[in-house]
Amino acid sequence: MNSTETCDAVVIGSGPNGLSAAVRLAQEGKRVLVIEGHDQPGGGARTAELTLPGFHHDVCSAIHPMGLASPFLKALPLDQFGLEWIHPEIPLAHPFDDGPAAVLFRSVEETARQFDAGSRKNYHRLFDSLVKSCDAILPDLLAPPGIPRHPFAVANFGMRVVPSALEAARAWFSDERARGLLAGNAAHSVLPLDRLLATNAVGIMLMTVGHAYGWPVAKGGSQAIVDALIGYLESLGGEVKTGWKVETIEELPAADAYLFDTSPSALARIAGERLPSSYRKRLNRFRHGPGIFKIDYALSESVPWANEECNKAGTVHLGGGIDEIATSERDAWNGIHSERPFVLTAQQSVSDSTRAPAGRHTFWAYCHVPSGSTVDSTDVIENQIERFAPGFRDCVLAKHTMNCADYEAYNPNLIGGDIIGGVTDWRQLLTRPVARWKPHTTPDPSIYLCSASSLPGAGVHGMAGYWAAEAALAVG
Repeated sequence: MNSTETCDAVVIGSGPNGLSAAVRLAQEGKRVLVIEGHDQPGGGARTAELTLPGFHHDVCSAIHPMGLASPFLKALPLDQFGLEWIHPEIPLAHPFDDGPAAVLFRSVEETARQFDAGSRKNYHRLFDSLVKSCDAILPDLLAPPGIPRHPFAVANFGMRVVPSALEAARAWFSDERARGLLAGNAAHSVLPLDRLLATNAVGIMLMTVGHAYGWPVAKGGSQAIVDALIGYLESLGGEVKTGWKVETIEELPAADAYLFDTSPSALARIAGERLPSSYRKRLNRFRHGPGIFKIDYALSESVPWANEECNKAGTVHLGGGIDEIATSERDAWNGIHSERPFVLTAQQSVSDSTRAPAGRHTFWAYCHVPSGSTVDSTDVIENQIERFAPGFRDCVLAKHTMNCADYEAYNPNLIGGDIIGGVTDWRQLLTRPVARWKPHTTPDPSIYLCSASSLPGAGVHGMAGYWAAEAALAVG
């Protein structure tokens, strides 16, 4: 297909949201073309041999609780196109300098049993009902604002997430391990932990889904999610073209709908005069937050964790107690490179043997840093790893690093190294990218935004793409 041909819809960007939008449109018989600027489709869900031959590393996203829980993705026959979810024995571990790690088990009871009596009781009070209603509330929580189908269950979630994660953890739990567990999950929001609503919402959502669905990896790498979506899309008649860096909307084939799996500023630039200048200015004012510095490792053996349960976990959070985590996240927000950063790590090869040669392992670690940073954070990250896994450096065969500038060059959507599509504070949580009565639409009825910079935000769940496609389908 070239720029002189026509189709029903063109999707710019082949991340999970763009592909989900394309799939949803193709399900309704629409002729869909997906255009990707990179030579490899996938956006934030790509896999590559970044270090040594035979070591398969997830370039950006790695662990996928929302991928398995997504109301849209789980309804698709992706297993028929090669996607297989693998669960580590333990979804998440959070070690401390002394005593046992805090562990997020699939069981709420087993998790709560680690903590003191008061914290145990409140952990049950917090998560028992949320996990029970998870299937019911996720379609509402991952949808644009509206009248929920399960109002009481959604209200139950809403009442728990209003306070900041810092306030909630201290109020609900007297046990420092319970506080640290919640703080580490809340830090995925990439916000200071004293921010209302978003920090606690992200933390509680991830923990609820962890109990209900686990935190799995895609066998072979995150690319398997993308490959399965493309396989299904092509079975429906859709097409994906890579290596096409779109500069203007005029170069695209004629279509009834254009769906942008891009940053808001890229939408403004590519759509140009098709959108009013006042709207483009609002898109360009969309705020992006801190970025990341990430290291991928090829290891001679598994990470030598001091705590045994960390050896069984797919994800390990490194940052000690709640105060240390809060300081680290506040530093990144304030433009400071923390000397003791909160480090998020994934050891996919512990449960997925396809990631590395026999007896070897992959390891993935990153910390939040000021937007646009080009500072090498290798030493501070490895100091944190060594703190909880003495002798780690002796296991390293090779490493590959990416700073904020590297990430933006690799994927232009990751502005300043921001991997979550923009700040998720209360100002942008429910108005992504700008406040509109119909989210995902623009003043041009044929143009839509379907990236993580639109509702419901970050995560490999495809729901932004799904809702953008629904908006396009409603027009005709």
